[in-house]
Amino acid sequence: MPHSPQDKKRILTRVRRIRGQAEALERALEAGEPCIAILQQIAAVRGAANGLMGEMVEIHLKDELVSGDTTPAERAQRMDEIGQLLRAYLK
Repeated sequence: MPHSPQDKKRILTRVRRIRGQAEALERALEAGEPCIAILQQIAAVRGAANGLMGEMVEIHLKDELVSGDTTPAERAQRMDEIGQLLRAYLK
């Protein structure tokens, strides 16, 4: 979870944008829009989710590894955790 109010606000704004895009996708499907319009909406949702992931990773690294009070062993463990998460995300 983002610790600063500014980071939290940015993340929530991104999530709300993704929700709006997903709702637009649903409306397009219900309306029987052409496949290309549906595919464009899917690409937009995916791009927004990727942007959210990138920003959250950046916030996490900043909060937990750069500005946090952690030992080298704790930082190594957290780097391993984020590495596993990124590998799973990129599959």
